[in-house]
Amino acid sequence: MTLLARETLCTTHLVEETGAKQTNLSNHLRVLREAGVVETEPCGRFTYYRLRPDVIAQLAGQFADLAASARTAAENKRACP
Repeated sequence: MTLLARETLCTTHLVEETGAKQTNLSNHLRVLREAGVVETEPCGRFTYYRLRPDVIAQLAGQFADLAASARTAAENKRACP
């Protein structure tokens, strides 16, 4: 994800940079696209991907809230029936 934070890249760039298999990378990008984390831009026979900073910022806030809840709930243990 750090790569996509710096520039808009196509799958060919991401395969070169990460060493991941193209099929595996495409599957991960599809999940990120469906989750709204990345957006696409068609360019000829290539598709370029970029992060959506607004979504990343929102997720960061949600993760911060989750971490705070986990810290306070560390001692809460539900009894088994």
